[in-house]
Amino acid sequence: QVQLVESGGGLVQAGGSLRLSCAASGRTFSRHAMGWFRQAPGKEREFVAAISWSGGSTYYPDSGKGRFTISRDNGKNTVALQMNSLKPEDTAVYYCAADVRHGSTWEGNYWGQGTQVTVSS
Repeated sequence: QVQLVESGGGLVQAGGSLRLSCAASGRTFSRHAMGWFRQAPGKEREFVAAISWSGGSTYYPDSGKGRFTISRDNGKNTVALQMNSLKPEDTAVYYCAADVRHGSTWEGNYWGQGTQVTVSS
């Protein structure tokens, strides 16, 4: 079992930056690939980024490449998402996920409660 708590969301102007953090509890954190997803009102959940258990591999959709960076610290049981050059369309609730896998789509087995990110134009 992994429990996840996100933080770092807020209101930012377009072009600005935010850093989201996810604190995980559970001894198996370092065994799991981790990821970030987001969901805007009226839209389906969207994959944002993923990182392998070791941190050696990262994955992004085309929409986030070059602007978002995922990282992890297995010693501190944390995963972060650095978001730069934010756009109003990045506005959403951002969720941290553990045991992330890619089948036909990206999915996670454990989820945090989410943190709101709002980008004003």
